[in-house]
Order: sequence, then C-alpha cells, then structure tokens
Amino acid sequence: MPDIPKKKLPIGIENFEEILTEGFYYVDKTPMIRDLLHNWGKVNLFTRPRRFGKSLNMSMLKSFFDINCKKELFQGLAIASETELCAQYMGKFPVISISLKSVNGTSYEAARGLVCSVIGSEALRFQFLSESSNLTQKEKEQYEQLTMVGSGDEEAFKMSDSVLMGSLYTLSSLLKKHYNQRVIILIDEYDVPLAKANENGYYDEMAFLIRNVFEQALKTNDNLYFAVLTGCLRVAKESIFTGLNNFNVLTITDVGFEEYFGFTDSDVKALLDYYHLSDCYSVIKEWYDGYHFGKLDVYCPWDVICYCGRLRFNPDAQPEAFWSNTSGNAVIRHFLEHATPVTKREIEQLISGESIWKSIRQELTYKDMYRSIDHIWSVLFTTGYLTQRGEPKGNKMQLAIPNKEIRNIFEEQISEWFQDTARKDSVALNAFCTAFQNGEAEIAEQKFNEYLNRTISIRDTAVRSEMKENYFHGILLGLLSYKDSWYIVSNHESGDGYADILIEIDEGKIGIIIEVKYAKKGNLEACCKEALLQINQKRYTQQLYEDGMKTIHKYGIACYKKQCRILLESE
Repeated sequence: MPDIPKKKLPIGIENFEEILTEGFYYVDKTPMIRDLLHNWGKVNLFTRPRRFGKSLNMSMLKSFFDINCKKELFQGLAIASETELCAQYMGKFPVISISLKSVNGTSYEAARGLVCSVIGSEALRFQFLSESSNLTQKEKEQYEQLTMVGSGDEEAFKMSDSVLMGSLYTLSSLLKKHYNQRVIILIDEYDVPLAKANENGYYDEMAFLIRNVFEQALKTNDNLYFAVLTGCLRVAKESIFTGLNNFNVLTITDVGFEEYFGFTDSDVKALLDYYHLSDCYSVIKEWYDGYHFGKLDVYCPWDVICYCGRLRFNPDAQPEAFWSNTSGNAVIRHFLEHATPVTKREIEQLISGESIWKSIRQELTYKDMYRSIDHIWSVLFTTGYLTQRGEPKGNKMQLAIPNKEIRNIFEEQISEWFQDTARKDSVALNAFCTAFQNGEAEIAEQKFNEYLNRTISIRDTAVRSEMKENYFHGILLGLLSYKDSWYIVSNHESGDGYADILIEIDEGKIGIIIEVKYAKKGNLEACCKEALLQINQKRYTQQLYEDGMKTIHKYGIACYKKQCRILLESE
C-alpha cells in the first residue's frame, strides 16, 4: 500500500480553523479551555515570549466559544471528552476577538488609526447589528460609529476619542442585547502598541488610550462574561490596568497552564515520530528546549516546526536560530551597550553555561525598561532570552541561557556590538591592520590583547575547542575586514587544506596566512608553533604564490580567555 501523505507543518499558521480544516499538524492544546473555565478569572492575562503559541490559542478559544462555532473542528481533540463542559460552553457566546500586533505606527496619529482599524474591522463582523430588532435606533447609530469609514485618501475607520475609548464596551453591550448573552473578549498581543509607542516617543498618549479602552471594556462592564489577554510583558498594573480587581495574571513563573504555551517533551517526541525524524531528537532538544515555565520545561514551538520543515526536505539540514529571525534583538544590543565591567563578567558566565542570581521585576512599564541595567535582566527573562533554573528565593531568580539557539544569538550580538565599537576608533583599527601588513607581530599581539580585554569572552568548558577557535577567528576576521581594499577570505582552500584567514594586499603584493588555535591549558607559545607548523605542512601559502604575492607573512595565533600570543614567519 502507498504511504498516506503526511500532514503539512503549520509554519506561520495561527488560525485554529485553518489548521484543523486544511490538513496541518496540530499539537492539541484544547485542554486549556477546561483549565480556563475551572480556574476562573474574570479577566485573564497570559504573558509568554513571542512565538510560543499565544495567537493560535486565542484563535482556538474563539473557535470554541463563538456562537458560530463549527463543532466538528473539535471532534477527536482532547476537549471533546469533556462532554458536560462542551454542552454548557461550546458555541454559546458572542466573542469579540482582536489582535493588536499590527499596531506599529511611527507616530501616535498613525498608531491610533491602526487601533481604530483593528476594532472597526472586528465590528464589521457583526453587521447584522445595524438591522437587529433587539436594538434601538440610537444603539444602531452607536454601531455605525464603530464601522464608519472615511473617503478618498483617508479611507480608514474614523472614531472620535470618546467613541474609540468606549468601542469595545459599546460593541459588547450591543452584542449582549442582541443575543441576550454576555460576551467574551479576547485581546491578543495587548502590549505591542505600548512597546512601539515607547520606541517611537509617544508612550504616554498610547498608554492613556489603551488604559481607557481597557477600563471601559474590562473593569465595569456588566456585558462581559470573561476576557483573555496575551502579551510578552506584564505591564505594570498602575500603567493600564488601574482598578482591575478581578485580574488573573499568569506569567512564565506561575504554576498552571505551562503546557499550553510551547511544546512539551512528549509533544516533540510525538511530532518527530509522526514525521520519522526521531533521530533528530537530541539536536532539537539541545537547540530549542530549556525554557522553564512554572514547573515545566518547554520547547519553542516555532523553532521545532521550522526545523522539522527543513528536515523533511533535507535530512542534512542544520539547526538555525529561527526564533531570532522573527524579530529584532535590540534588547540584547541595548544591554551590551550599557553593560558595566561586572555585567560583562556576568554575561560571560551565562554564555559559559553557568547561571546567575538576579532580582526580577515582572511588572514594568515600557518607559522603565531601560532606565536601569538591573531592569534589563527582567526584560531578558520575560522575553525569553534568559530562563529560570531551580526555585526562586523571594524576588531573586537563578537565570540561565535556555539553549544553544539563544546562546548563538548572544554570541552574534556580542560580535556585532564589538565590531561596531571597534570601528568607531578608526585610527587604532588601522594601526592594528597595518601591523599585520608590515609583519609587526609584537604590535599586532599587543593591540589584539587590548581588543580582547574590551570584549566578552567565551570560556565554556563544555564547548569544543574548535568552537572557541571559531569565536576568536570571527573577532579577528571582523577587525581585519576594516581594510576594504584587501582581499580577505575565511576557511579558504589552499594547498592541502583550508586556511583560517587568507589575505592578499595588491599594493606591495603582500600575502597573509593566519591560523588560529585555542590554547586549552593556556600554553599559548606551543599552540602558536603548532599553528605555524600546520600552515607549512599543509602548504597554505600555495594560493598566495599562485596569485602573485611576493612577500608572505605567516601568523600563528593562540588565544585563551582574554589573552593571545602571535608568532610570525615570513617568506
């Protein structure tokens, strides 16, 4: 019998109905519905890092509770076994569902317009309200205000401040009256408008708008059955949730609902088994596991799905930092730029696989995020760059880098930050490069040591020597690449092997070969001699001679932590 085609992997698909009806693989998170109802909160906020399934779970909740529920979607899923719960709640509520992830305006006016558009588009789903026999004419006019669109170049939803701030309350009250049933409100990525406002200088105006919208919809709304919000950060309550006493916050440190955001180990094993990729389990665990939510370790689902997608087409595909490619890593860059000498040592500890204890504040306003280097630890923790190890002690937590993917992100950001910093002093960098050109090994060694003392080193004893060599190789290559008139290649085939760094300088016909070694026990001199021996035995200079270079400088460079030694042989 021919093999039955496998389900598609839902890369970038966040619509529950689409996944269930269009043949995508689905990791069943429907028990979240049961737990949400059994652990009642009038207003529930879930905070998780990006790409951990928040939007898909919100789509699932909408599909389950909405009056237009397609009940067949849930056949065969875990929630279907909760027959009494399904009979009482499935398809019983009008649901208002909005996502604020697209509210990314460079000005308050642009962002406000996007908020109007999001809410206005959702209101248009309920066009029957304009003809509802259960609504008065004035109430129908209120609905029309929510869906009013401009004309010409200004074609967008137009709402006054009073209409916009009361929009979710108004829509919920109209739906309640039409259906004679209280309303469920779902707000996905509630904090994105605040994050973007903080970046673009209009935080106070946006916080005022969001606070008023939320207060009317969530605080004193008799039309509300319950609400669910998701976001990356737990924005300080006094900032936008003033007076909400019925607030149930579930962060990454809270016990409960851990398994519904991210993939558990059993989820990953089942997925790999389904696609016959079980041999890749250890690699996937090393790269994408290690996040600790509540009392459970979870994988980043985006990474697992993306990598499995690559493996299905190419069994030799290498793991990548898929998560980091979905957004910028500005928080790490800001962290590095403001790091004190003590902080740099702590970053080195983290990259080496160790953990550090830090006080964590999970409630911050976006305006406070970067006011103190200590606050950035909290931001790195809540956004997924660091995770919890062991049990907290008061507000102090033991923090660690969760996995290989995130460690690579740190290393890449450190390298970029270091290169950018070094290039600001063009005089020093030019002198460094000139020393290599002129065969001045002692000067090159002195200046390279100075650079190493200013950067953040990798000293993980569990990391293979060749990976440490790659780190120092990368630093050196970045520094020498300052000379844009030089021909520079890395890991280039020459003679009987591959030279670490090969440089040709047309002016003067000077060729440079560099071999970098990591001195495991600090024996720098011996490692330099080993590097020079390798250059000679493998005839790395052959390419340089073939290209017409007249003077050849061979450099053996050994590094250990923040020290280096450079030996030279010239021909």
